[in-house]
Amino acid sequence: MAHFDKVLIANRGEIALRILRACRELGIGTVAAHSTADRQQTHVLLADESVCIGPPPAAASYLNMPALISAAEVTAANAIHPGYGFLAENADFAESVGRSGFVFIGPSPDTIRTMGDKISARDTMQRAGVPCVPGSDGAIGRDPEANQKLARQIGLPVMVKAAAGGGGRGMRVIHDADKLEEALALTRQEADAAFGDATLYMEKYLGGPRHIEFQVLADHHGNVIHLGERDCSMQRRHQKVIEESPAPGISEAQRAEIGQVCVDACQEIGYRGAGTMEFLYEDGNFYFIEMNTRIQVEHPVTEMITGIDLVRAQLAIAAGEPLPWRQDDIGLDGHAIECRINAEDPDRFIPAPGTVTQWHPPGGPGIRVDSHLYSGYTVPPYYDSLIGKLVAHAETRDLALARMRNALAEVVVEGIPTNVPLLADLCADTRFCEGAVEIHYLEKRLGL
Repeated sequence: MAHFDKVLIANRGEIALRILRACRELGIGTVAAHSTADRQQTHVLLADESVCIGPPPAAASYLNMPALISAAEVTAANAIHPGYGFLAENADFAESVGRSGFVFIGPSPDTIRTMGDKISARDTMQRAGVPCVPGSDGAIGRDPEANQKLARQIGLPVMVKAAAGGGGRGMRVIHDADKLEEALALTRQEADAAFGDATLYMEKYLGGPRHIEFQVLADHHGNVIHLGERDCSMQRRHQKVIEESPAPGISEAQRAEIGQVCVDACQEIGYRGAGTMEFLYEDGNFYFIEMNTRIQVEHPVTEMITGIDLVRAQLAIAAGEPLPWRQDDIGLDGHAIECRINAEDPDRFIPAPGTVTQWHPPGGPGIRVDSHLYSGYTVPPYYDSLIGKLVAHAETRDLALARMRNALAEVVVEGIPTNVPLLADLCADTRFCEGAVEIHYLEKRLGL
């Protein structure tokens, strides 16, 4: 396989270690770009080379485009892998990487730009024949009467969303038409502060949908496949907590139908790389909400049931290799569940940085742990609180859940609080065990 000589990893934590391991398997040299707070990160200690790109705040390091490109230049890297978060879906960064003579391991800047704007993504998907949630045609204006009329046409309750939004910010549900203008003003303000863009759109608010997403891979030669779906309905404040694949209750016929819709849409827009098309699923219907143009946090569940290494696939696609699989080659083997382990107060969900005095990961058949933790490692206060992902794989969903419960009982993280007690509680929850959880379930259960 043709590949790169050296890849710069423009990220941190478990995903940086995940990328490093994939590169090593392929014989690719690695450069760890890190902040001063991350000198002792596992991937930094293991990388062939490391470059400090700035002080702890992300704006001065992991979001510092010139520093990252300079790091690639001084180490003579061929390509930059952005992981997820930070600059992974930043079209300007992808453009700068290409202009500087490096390969951006991800889609083209134009694709990132199109799919990163929720309005253009929705328009593009509608044109490609993908079912979308009923809503406004494009951005909504500032005429109160027109907005009230639109809300009534769509049907209350409605949700207003920032076109440039993400991570659960810049969105608001409106149940009462009289409160629409006030809600729009607040959401515009929030969107402008968070994203520098106050553009909003409106769509129907679905009462109790599930969050189901399809993983796709596309190469430079027009080949596209999907790797089945993941259910990410166990979430709070739009942040996923537990993910699984395949989604409970989705038939093979539905999987084939929506999977083909995703494949056709990717071919239509000339997509390349790994991507995820996210849907809300209610009453047997799929509604497109957004596309993530990067590797997902929850990619391991797909890897466990398909046997395909998604990060290696990203590297091969970026190097110009054609996909070695056709859709008929993709089979789903058993069931996989992922729990996100965060360094946080399990009752208040407040991040809890500090030094890990003891770390003991679980083991056993079908258990996978993706984590950069080690005993003595200090979790810094500057970044996301994710410290690991625990994945259980088995022939059936019930056995995967049993393995996950065992694994959570074995986890030892001392020195800092984590959400492991909550995860253990959820994996014994009757509704979750029945596969009957929708996106509002966890918040209702926690009284949020």
